[in-house]
Amino acid sequence: MANFCLELQYDGTRYNGWQRQGNTPDTIQEKLENILLHLYGEPVEINGSGRTDAGVHALHQIANYRVPRMLSRSSCQQILNYFNRYLPQDIRVLSVHKAPDRFHARLSAESKRYEYRIDCGRIANVFERKYLYRIDEPLNLAKMQEAAALLTGTHDFKSFCANKHMKKSTVRTIHEISFEENGGILTICYHGDGFLAHMVRILTGTIIEVGLGDRLLSQVSTALEGRDRALAGFTAPPQALFLAEVYYPEEILAGMQ
Repeated sequence: MANFCLELQYDGTRYNGWQRQGNTPDTIQEKLENILLHLYGEPVEINGSGRTDAGVHALHQIANYRVPRMLSRSSCQQILNYFNRYLPQDIRVLSVHKAPDRFHARLSAESKRYEYRIDCGRIANVFERKYLYRIDEPLNLAKMQEAAALLTGTHDFKSFCANKHMKKSTVRTIHEISFEENGGILTICYHGDGFLAHMVRILTGTIIEVGLGDRLLSQVSTALEGRDRALAGFTAPPQALFLAEVYYPEEILAGMQ
């Protein structure tokens, strides 16, 4: 089998997330697989590095697919051109590479980085408003940073998971939560080894509540220890969340052609 790696980005506004679903054609996975069906003449499954939620965007998503070598006559440049010729304009494939046989976009990933963008300027941003979460009240950034410090590290994040029936482990490691303010836009960056359903948005909602004075720092610790979704903050809306980067071991990247 030939294994191909795609680097892509998309505006998730009008899509029901990454994962293919039986009740709607409007998912990123289905759009890509429809292109592959026409390219190869048979169904091809594509794997994403993660399942972004409905309305969430990707600056740098990674995916891979495998096809029998007898079907893989097209060059990487030809595959790239084919995708971008037929995909809708809110999905773009940035590059295509031949990947090592064992490469899997999700299973091979070491960590991911997400960005959540908050409009907290004196006057609401006009041109980027569809990709920001507007907050009119002042935020206490120092308190938000203290809350982020409590959430950094290896914890059981069950309180920050939207899937109440999650059977697998909810333990994850957040390497860093950082903040950057520029022109009235506050970006919260999350770098971790993996994230649960809605986890970044629930973390963001919790940190925002601390910044607004609606939640005490002690309640952040209680939420971590309590392993109960009701103890954490609200789920921040999806339009301001971006998958920014996916990280892989150097030996895998060295094997890309």
